[in-house]
Amino acid sequence: MPLIRENATPLYRQIAAVLREEIADGRFEPTGRLPSEAKIGARFAVSRVTVRLALDELAGGGLIEQRKGKGTYVAGRQVHHELDTLRSFHESLRLQGFDARMRILAFELRPPPPAVQALFNQHAPCLVLERLHLIAEEPIALGRSFLPAELATISRAEAEASPTYSILSKLAGRSLERAHVTLGAQAADAELAPQLHVQAGAALLRMERTSYFSDGTPAEYSVFYIRPERYRFTLNSYFDNQRR
Repeated sequence: MPLIRENATPLYRQIAAVLREEIADGRFEPTGRLPSEAKIGARFAVSRVTVRLALDELAGGGLIEQRKGKGTYVAGRQVHHELDTLRSFHESLRLQGFDARMRILAFELRPPPPAVQALFNQHAPCLVLERLHLIAEEPIALGRSFLPAELATISRAEAEASPTYSILSKLAGRSLERAHVTLGAQAADAELAPQLHVQAGAALLRMERTSYFSDGTPAEYSVFYIRPERYRFTLNSYFDNQRR
């Protein structure tokens, strides 16, 4: 849409109106990232000062987020995770086009808690893999996985780059068949709050996941602490035609 330069409405407000409409139409999905100030300026043939005024207006209305060194993004874009699909947390982020990565917080053999001991039917140490999930350097979730001890042979770099299910399938040599997932809520404690950039006591989603190999053997137990304002779970239900 060309700008009307003889209009009483300032150019920056015209640009803001165009971008606002494009955001509503999903023009900048799946990443949610807007073009750079230089590209917006070239598109509308205006100065960078005018572009910044337009972006400031959108930011003031809570429509976009300007992240230093990262660019401008549609505010509050949510991640969707389908519960009826066997897919790792990280893989789900990547498939939606997010600039997602993981940062290792813990990667060590450690005696498992009682619940995990019962799951694996062992008291020997298991591999504890704790990773912070980030989107464009913003923490969105913290995942803590308890894995069979033999997986400790992977490198730290591989553990930081590979989804849990990829690690399990590759090294265990067995395919995953199903996962049991439960959802709940938990307040951010003194450890979780700074890692997820939230206030202590803020509400978090808590997802517990137990995955199994095709022979029924437990593969992993994971707990994810998730910022709820950026995450949404979905479940597809199907009619049983024989019971309708």
